[in-house]
Amino acid sequence: MKKLIIINGPNLNLLGKREPAIYGSLSFTDFLEEIKQKYSNNEIDYFQSNIEGEIINKLQEVGFSYDGIILNAAAYTHTSVGIGDAIKAIETPVVEVHISNTYAREEFRHQSYISPNAKGVILGFGLQSYELAIQSFQL
Repeated sequence: MKKLIIINGPNLNLLGKREPAIYGSLSFTDFLEEIKQKYSNNEIDYFQSNIEGEIINKLQEVGFSYDGIILNAAAYTHTSVGIGDAIKAIETPVVEVHISNTYAREEFRHQSYISPNAKGVILGFGLQSYELAIQSFQL
């Protein structure tokens, strides 16, 4: 059994309501219940915050005791040196995920402070990006 955590950044608490053409109409709460059932051989925890420091605190809290972190830092991906540094400082591998293809969006979204310190990056597959990240920890 793998102990995993999904950490979501700003505005991802609005999934299901926010820009459904980009992010879909399923709430993350509903999606989380689906993947917990589908991957019941894993312990999957969840944390979401709109506050950069809380995300850093959570990374530091779980970064030495979990088997994997699935991180969608959302807009902080492109702005937060602090989150990038937190990932570099911990031992638990991190998979960076994005629901949309960030390279098909605005130019500023092409830069990631997460990617250089991540085990891998999965983007553009909608909520399935999270499932692919979970599967990467099963290998």
